[in-house]
Formats: sequence, structure tokens, C-alpha cells
Amino acid sequence: MTTSGPSALQSATTVGYLGPEGTFTEQAMHREADLASLTSVPFDSMPDVLFAVAEGQVDLGVVPIENAIEGTVNATIDTLAFDVDVLIQRELVQRVQHNLLTVPGAPVDGVTKVVSIPVATAQCRTWLRAHLPGVAHGAANSTAEAARAVAEADDPAVAAIANVRAAEVYGLDVAAADIEDHPENRTRFVVVGRDSVPAPTGRDKTSIVVYQQADRPGSLLSILSEFASRSINLTLLLSRPTKTSLGDYCFLLELDGHVADAPVADCLHQLKATQGDVKFLGSYPAAPSTDPLERTAAGAVPADADTWLDDLRRRIDAE
Repeated sequence: MTTSGPSALQSATTVGYLGPEGTFTEQAMHREADLASLTSVPFDSMPDVLFAVAEGQVDLGVVPIENAIEGTVNATIDTLAFDVDVLIQRELVQRVQHNLLTVPGAPVDGVTKVVSIPVATAQCRTWLRAHLPGVAHGAANSTAEAARAVAEADDPAVAAIANVRAAEVYGLDVAAADIEDHPENRTRFVVVGRDSVPAPTGRDKTSIVVYQQADRPGSLLSILSEFASRSINLTLLLSRPTKTSLGDYCFLLELDGHVADAPVADCLHQLKATQGDVKFLGSYPAAPSTDPLERTAAGAVPADADTWLDDLRRRIDAE
């Protein structure tokens, strides 16, 4: 693991992403000046992007890892955990804004078919029910592919649900903007490289995968206690099957801090010594918070907890 010399971001000339041009991944990448200046290479899937980085086909890769509504992106997490050796360089957070895209000049009330990925269509259900009731739905492999298909068909009766970047790329009109049911929805992406670990910034995250030494009572508690005893805040805990045997799971953890920080380094050392294995996925700058509400510190709202518990206990049936 190299920590000296030019960083992966500074020395990169190529970056891979989930294509085609106009996907949410490409839009997130396009908004970062340093990434947008690189030669971008589209791939068909998230694993393809990660393998391309690991095998040296591209210097960097950008892949989605978590969505506020849909949860973690298992294809990304499993490939990082089991299949490739790459390191996260930083994270990006992108608001998921959906729009109805049509060929230029096409009226919304003339649309009879809407094309997109099923997840995007489902996230716009309320708007579609109100403005296009009974419209037919077509499926695509990505929102960008849907936009491209609408542009190629040149049919005013067919529209796509996609982002603003796709409208720019494929020459479509934004016939209706912000049609998503949940405007607060965001997707988190990670930028991955091969060897270097970014220098600490004071606002960092570390991602690891911990494999249990044995599936026994208290095994997860033994892992979590290493963080609690050092006052290290966990921001994500996810279990994934190891794909070796039924009931055998490993844990993806994200924590505040950098491997250069003494408490984090000591924690990782202890986990490596006592657990089955630990895979280091990177220490990297955390994205600035874009959530409308910051997390409230634990212990700051004991009254709410008291009220909640009292309400539960009042519901207990009398003997």
C-alpha cells in the first residue's frame, strides 16, 4: 500500500464509469472538475468498472455504493469485498433528480409511453399518476439508455425519465422537472484507484470488510466493541454472505477517521489479529454533508426516548 508520491487522483489520465453517457454516475463525475478533465471510459456494469481499475485498463473508476431510498448497491459492495483489490480515493454525493424528457417541442399531454429503469419509474409514481394516468411503461437498462432510445425514436408520444445531463447529451427537452416522489433522495458514489491511500484531511472515512473467525454467539459484539472502546463512530454496518457456505457472513463497516489516526490504526490492528481476516478498502475524504437534517448526537434527545418508551409501555394489555 503506497502513501508517498503523486496521489492516484493527481496522476490519473483515464476514469471508468457506468455508461452510457448521461447516467447518474457520469453526471456525478462530470460535476467534479478534476474527474471531468480526464478521458472517460463507459462500461456496462459496476463490476466491469471495478475490474477495469484493478486490471489497469483505467486509472480510476466511479461507482455508486449507496442510495438513500434503495439502500446499498450490492453489486458494488460484493465486487469490492470479494473480487478486486482497489482502494477508495474519495466519495461523491449526488442528488437524484428525475425529469420527464421528450423530443424537442413535444407536449406532456401527448405522451403515451414512458421509458426508464423500473426503480426510476417507481420513484416518480405520484407524479405519473397525477399527470399521465394510464401511461404505458417501457424498461431500459439505465436512465441514460432510456433517454438515448427516446432521442433515436424521435417520437413525441414517447418520453424518458432521466437526469438533466441525459437531456443535454441526447438533445431532449426537460418537459417536466423534479418529478421524483422524494426530493431528498441522494446517491453516494466512490472513486476508486489501485495503490495509493489519500493523505488525511481531518474529515475522513475508512472502509473495511471484517470476516469472522467463527460464527458464534457474540462474534459481532466482539467486532463492534473494538470501535466502541476507542470512541470510533461507525457510519455504516452491513452484513453480506461470503458466498462460501449457508449462514456464513462478513461485515462491511465504514467509520469516521483515517488509518493514519492512532485510534483507527490500533483498532484495525486488533481486528486483524483477532478476527478471521480484515480487508482494507481505503481511507479517504468524506463528502460534505448535503442532507437537509444533520444527525442528532446520541444522548441529545433523552426526552424523546422517554416519551417513545412510555408510549410503548402504555400499549401493554392489562392482565
